[in-house]
Amino acid sequence: MHRFTLSIFPVSLALAIAAPGVAADTLKKPELDRLAATQQAAPAASFRAFLAQAAKADPSLKPAIAAYEARRPLAGDDLIQVARLLGLYNRLHNQKAVLSSLEAMIAIPTVRDDKVPPHESPQIVEFGRLVERMAKDFGLQYRNVDNRIFEVKLPGRGADEFGILTHADVVPVVPDEWVLDDGTRLDPFKMTRVGGTLYGRGTIDDKGSIAAVLYAMKAVKESGLPLARTIRLMIETTEETGGDGMKYYRAKTPLPDYNIVLDSKYPAVVAEKGSGALKVFFPVEEADGSSAVRTAITAMAGASSANAVPQTATATLKGGDLAQVAARLEFVKGPFIRKYEGQGGKFGIDIAKGADSIEVKVTGVSAHGSRPEEGVNPLPRLALFLQESGVVTAGNHYTKAVRYLIDLYGTGYLGEKMGVGYQDDFMGPLTLSPNLIREKDGKLEVTTNVRMPRGSTPEQLTATLKSKVDEWAAASQARVEIDYAQGDWMARDPKGAWLSTLLNIFGDTTGLEAKPVSTAGSTTAKLMPNAINFGPAMPGKKYTAHNAKEYKELADLDADMQMFTEMLVRIGNLKTMQ
Repeated sequence: MHRFTLSIFPVSLALAIAAPGVAADTLKKPELDRLAATQQAAPAASFRAFLAQAAKADPSLKPAIAAYEARRPLAGDDLIQVARLLGLYNRLHNQKAVLSSLEAMIAIPTVRDDKVPPHESPQIVEFGRLVERMAKDFGLQYRNVDNRIFEVKLPGRGADEFGILTHADVVPVVPDEWVLDDGTRLDPFKMTRVGGTLYGRGTIDDKGSIAAVLYAMKAVKESGLPLARTIRLMIETTEETGGDGMKYYRAKTPLPDYNIVLDSKYPAVVAEKGSGALKVFFPVEEADGSSAVRTAITAMAGASSANAVPQTATATLKGGDLAQVAARLEFVKGPFIRKYEGQGGKFGIDIAKGADSIEVKVTGVSAHGSRPEEGVNPLPRLALFLQESGVVTAGNHYTKAVRYLIDLYGTGYLGEKMGVGYQDDFMGPLTLSPNLIREKDGKLEVTTNVRMPRGSTPEQLTATLKSKVDEWAAASQARVEIDYAQGDWMARDPKGAWLSTLLNIFGDTTGLEAKPVSTAGSTTAKLMPNAINFGPAMPGKKYTAHNAKEYKELADLDADMQMFTEMLVRIGNLKTMQ
């Protein structure tokens, strides 16, 4: 993994960066909102009709529009104005079509199946065919690179290219967790619109970006605006499980020198933490003692993937006097919740007694694995509840895992219990979130999602965390196996015309502060030269990727459509990326 350096400059300087040639009187959010309002009563049937209405509403736009109509080369403010108007037109004109395409994409469950290589997955193949149909309908070039990358191109005049990267695969779901607060059950693979919210797996990660950027390419092509460089869209198929598709692709195809990734957040991400999976395996053991008198944990479950904080965590108890066990659990439930709600947020506990078992379910708040602060992890709370209730009297591999979760994590996620916490001023803290627990192949696996900022290396952190787990295992007399793969952090030098252009687009379109930021997420930007992320998550909002009830706000999808369109025109016509 290559490491890239980042020169962190003062915020005041970051805010002062302006895109080349941007004047103070180019269209900003208030003017864009007014122009959008004029379309509500009489929507324009074409881009030219839209421009005519815009010129009438705002006479200052006439010179730029006249230059476009005359097919004169556009530059400076004229290019910005026309690109910005095209973005607004695309958002207003193509919203329904984008929603229809997004609905079709979400209906294809592109979740990785361990039994089938991704490039042979029927769902991945089907998704590629959908993209191919759209590309051909839009007059764009399409290439399927062995079902690893679906490539769509909008040719420019010159030999230079810039890349746009996104991904088609999605993380697994726990269907029972897709229930709204009013009791409405959602199908994760059917887009459901509730007011201005679009629910469905992939709405924000990453199929919303795919639909929006394909229609942005369509709008640019139909506008006839010339591009100095070719736009190459690359849709990856394995981003959620390591990026093997991009690794395959870059071994066969030269990558663009500059790349924009649509898989994180705005305004523009120039640094990412390294993602790691710390897997600790406990050999399966029979419970000690008689089941007639002792109660054992016989099953536990958490997230369906390690890079998601689970919505629920469950445990099954068997053996002993189950009526007495259930009564004890109900008795301690209230005080336990009150005790721990102050340590990270609200959660609930349900206890269901069956004929020969008790099911304990802790419901927290799901979150992306890179943002445990946005969730309430039910798995360690389940472990604490089982221990503090005192109902588990038979020891086995599950009781060892419970102690592991309590002793090395507790309700924290900053490495407090292990004493390994640190943070970088720009990239934020190290986080460790134990999310997944499952029994497989004679072993019980507990996987912790690790996000490593600058300040350590994968080798150093791996050695440190393995040492902590080994020390705990020795002290606890627990046999464990450790499998830990830690990715590196990435940071880019935040300079250049392409970055300042993206910041200008975001700031003027949204009216929000525009400066380079970091993310705890880890994307395939790490596998690309000069790659930075531009959206789709908006500042100040919870990032619902990998969450139960993943959703995208329609207003944010509109903003994506508008900004992606302007981005293609302006980045595609920069004289120099730097």
